[in-house]
Parts: sequence; structure tokens; C-alpha cells
Amino acid sequence: MAVEHLAHDADIAPVAALIAEPARAAMLTALLDGRALAAGELARMAGVSAATASAHLARLLDGRLVDVVRQGRHRYYRLAGHEIAEVLEVMARISARPPVRSLRQSRQARRLEEARTCYDHLAGRAGVALLDQLRQGGCLLGQEVTEAGERLLGGLGVDVEAARAARRRFAPECLDWTERRAHLGGALGAAITAALFDRGWYRREAVPRAVTLTEAGREGLAALFSGKELTSHTPVT
Repeated sequence: MAVEHLAHDADIAPVAALIAEPARAAMLTALLDGRALAAGELARMAGVSAATASAHLARLLDGRLVDVVRQGRHRYYRLAGHEIAEVLEVMARISARPPVRSLRQSRQARRLEEARTCYDHLAGRAGVALLDQLRQGGCLLGQEVTEAGERLLGGLGVDVEAARAARRRFAPECLDWTERRAHLGGALGAAITAALFDRGWYRREAVPRAVTLTEAGREGLAALFSGKELTSHTPVT
């Protein structure tokens, strides 16, 4: 018997099927880093051959889950938008974690728990601490930036008005899948994270999605906020 949908139902089965295949799921998870990656890198991360990766990427392109960026003769793949990242993050929250089988995996897990990107905004303990500090400092009231917040974020180089005008939610809470507490998402979270990278206060690591607070960032955040909450995160060795 055929499935009968209501008039405004969304047909989620094809999208779910695309995500459900393990190699494609691994590629999509790797792209949660927010950067565009080459097919060869994605093949290595998914543990499949180049030909198999190309076939999977073609299906993800057809399903509009990824976009391709061309630079000369090279092609790089990225998530099709923040909506795709949000779906993957929600799925991560309700999914079991794969077992850690080596010291290397244990270190990677600790780095991701400490500080990582959630597509284009800061997550992990560092992201949760950032949201806490913004609230405690009177910079955020609910999902609105206060006058004090606009001054502080302006000093960081964040264009709050541009974030408000973006075609996405402004400052929603994003439940962190490792901390089980909220970090700051949306256009404002992305703008703040971009400013932290631009200033060199955080830098990306070799581990996909993992980021590290730099010494300049430690000093800069200490000057930006009066408390020590944001400056207590040290790189995991």
C-alpha cells in the first residue's frame, strides 16, 4: 500500500536515506567543520575509495545536502547551508557515541569536547562558557543583545546589525551534544566565532572541527570579560 501524505507534509524519507548510509554520514559529519573539503579528504575520512566517495558525493549533491565549490581544476565540497548542519547536530544529540578504541581517538574526543566548531559557531565547553559569560555580563537578555552587549561585541569586531539582518535565526540556543547545555548559535554565534578567528584568538587544529584558544585569545578574552571563565580552557596534550 502506498504512503499517503497530507497536503503540507514533508517527504523526509529520501533525506533520511541519504544521511543513513555510513560513508555519507561520515562525510557529512566531517563537513560540520564548516570548511569545504576535497573529495580525496572526504574519502579518507569515510574510509572508502575515491570512486566510491565520488558516487556518494554525487548523491549528496543531487539531494541538495552539499554544494560544490570550484577553484580552477579543483572541486571542494561543503554543507549546503546551516539548516543541514542543524539537522546533523540534532541527530548527534540523540545518537550513541562510537566506542573509543585508541589513545589517539581518546585525545581527539577530549579536544572536541573542549572546543570545536558547530558548523560556523563555537561549541564544546568553550562555547557553553562563552554563552554563560555573555549572559552573566548582561550582554544577552533572552535572545536579544543589550546595549552593553552591543558595545562589547562591537569592540570585538562583531556587526550585530548585520547579524540581525541575516536570513537565519539571530541568537538561538544550540544544545551542545557533548555538554548537554546550550551554546550560542545562529547568525550572532557565527559572527562572534568569525571575529574570534579573525583576531587569532582561536585557531583550527588538525583534528576536524577542533579549535584551540591561543595565548592572544586568552589575554584578549580576559580583557573583554572581567571573569576568568573563558580564559580557563587550555589545549589538551
